[in-house]
Amino acid sequence: MRILLDEDQLKQGVEDLASRIDRDYGRSALTVVAVMTGSLVLFADLIRRLSMPQRVGVIQASSYRGGTQSGDLHVDSGMLIDVADRDVLLVDDIFDTGKTLDSLCGVMQEMGARSVRTAVLLHKQREHITSLRPDYVAFQIPDEFVVGYGLDYLDMYRNLPYLAVLEPEEIEATAAEAKS
Repeated sequence: MRILLDEDQLKQGVEDLASRIDRDYGRSALTVVAVMTGSLVLFADLIRRLSMPQRVGVIQASSYRGGTQSGDLHVDSGMLIDVADRDVLLVDDIFDTGKTLDSLCGVMQEMGARSVRTAVLLHKQREHITSLRPDYVAFQIPDEFVVGYGLDYLDMYRNLPYLAVLEPEEIEATAAEAKS
């Protein structure tokens, strides 16, 4: 795997992200919602660096379902805390097509959120399907398939402390291993 962002770069990116969010929200209470499962590592690091009072929750959304190309979005809000009349920050791992965050912003608004902003670790440089753009971005990356720091392929590699590009031969080898 080719390392795209090492541990130190990721740490600095999360610190910068938290500083921008702190600057915008000040001491106002914030409901921070992790988009499961890819954002969990970012989420844990980010909320510990935010200084405002926080409520935290999770929502499950998946569009990859075992592949490397985004597909239909499936959302499960069963574990989500009440967001009515709250300022919500949705935290996701990667902004790829834009469908996930666009849909989840709609879900938060339907549930009565006072405001909804978005924060992502990665913004993939590619054509996006929606007009929505993340409010906070730690890193712009090329249009490559990446793993590590919470991002996976076939539920593997989330534990890597760095972000790496998964090359085509590694994708094939991982898929073959997952089938055996």
